[in-house]
Amino acid sequence: MAEKGAARQRREAWGMLRQLPSKRWQARYRGPDGNVYSARTADDRPLTFLTKTDARAFLNQTHAAIARGEWESPEDAVRRREAEAAAAALRDVSFREYALAWLERVQHEPGKGGRPRRPGTVMVYRGRVHNYLLEPLGDVRVRDIDTAVVRALTAEIVARPSVLKPGATHNGVAGDAVDMLKMILRAAVRDGLLEAMPDVPTPSRRSVRHDADHTPEDDVATPQQVDALHEALPQPWRVAVLLAAWCQLRRGEVLGLQRRDVVWDADRTAATLYVRRQKNGTTGQLADPKSEKGVRSMAVPPLMIERLREHLDAHVAPGWTAPIVPLRSRGTEHMSSTTFHSAWAAARVEVAGLPAGYRFHDLRHTGLTRFAQEGATLAELMRRGGHSDVNVVLRYQKATMARDIDLAARMSATVLSELESGRGDA
Repeated sequence: MAEKGAARQRREAWGMLRQLPSKRWQARYRGPDGNVYSARTADDRPLTFLTKTDARAFLNQTHAAIARGEWESPEDAVRRREAEAAAAALRDVSFREYALAWLERVQHEPGKGGRPRRPGTVMVYRGRVHNYLLEPLGDVRVRDIDTAVVRALTAEIVARPSVLKPGATHNGVAGDAVDMLKMILRAAVRDGLLEAMPDVPTPSRRSVRHDADHTPEDDVATPQQVDALHEALPQPWRVAVLLAAWCQLRRGEVLGLQRRDVVWDADRTAATLYVRRQKNGTTGQLADPKSEKGVRSMAVPPLMIERLREHLDAHVAPGWTAPIVPLRSRGTEHMSSTTFHSAWAAARVEVAGLPAGYRFHDLRHTGLTRFAQEGATLAELMRRGGHSDVNVVLRYQKATMARDIDLAARMSATVLSELESGRGDA
């Protein structure tokens, strides 16, 4: 039997051939790595040949591939082909498939600054994708999205009528929608689905709330208007006006305040306010402030100390975590953004002189502008407002032009006086 088995194996000039009991032929060879290999199929299964000639042809082809430096082990060949197949499948993925997968992924990936994205942020992303991107781009392959495609979509979104203000010459969503598309496409470039990022500028962001002649100074309420808004809101919510205007808090920060966040001095004539959390307007949950800069402390202005003290005594529950703006007087449930907005919309129409659609956030703009008018530096404004972007704070200093003109006039008068005095001495 040993001689019969030996007779079936033939040593070639290179490699070995063996006839199997099935009468088919097996080809074996030693690879450049020193290991002995049998012929394998493309999916790494044993490969045998009907005739000896076919088996010898395989050895000749393999020997030539080794000589050219093109040989790879069967395992490496399988991995390469699987990677190529996966890459080919990715190249054919539609925008809908990729965008929806990207939305799931960014829930767990860090955003700017390395911090996890908030649930509310992901909800906003999801809304922009579903409302503006899936219908026109859903069936388009990601690799086919180029500058021409993005330009056409941008033009279509820019031309959409405003939902918030019918008759406006523009809408307020185009910039956000195109930026959302760019975020997804940048990820596609990193993932190898798209060769290059389309070169399309983001449409300018213009508010649809106001006419063209509206200026930021129009949103600065007078102290009398702030007091009137305070009186127009029902209890136990009216203290929110003072906190937004004179402590310069965002709405979510106001609604997230708790009794423990107000620290009094010994005789309750002065207080420090700590901002540690916010009420998320999208999820309705208490969450960290908007950014790391949002965690801050500030002196409560004397002009609102008495009203804050009276509010805490009359309308805030005794527990340390009791909300300062409760849903009901002395209740333990934080006021929701939706309910508060309804109350605010009803109150603002009762105050004369305010622009149409005056926002609660404009009270914060009012307070920061007045702070700037008192000579606050950029660093002081950023700390007070919890800002991380200096460009946002610059608008409050721009709104102090009247004070700048007054200071320039006073400087001019002083210099002229000194010049005149010098001429007299000469």
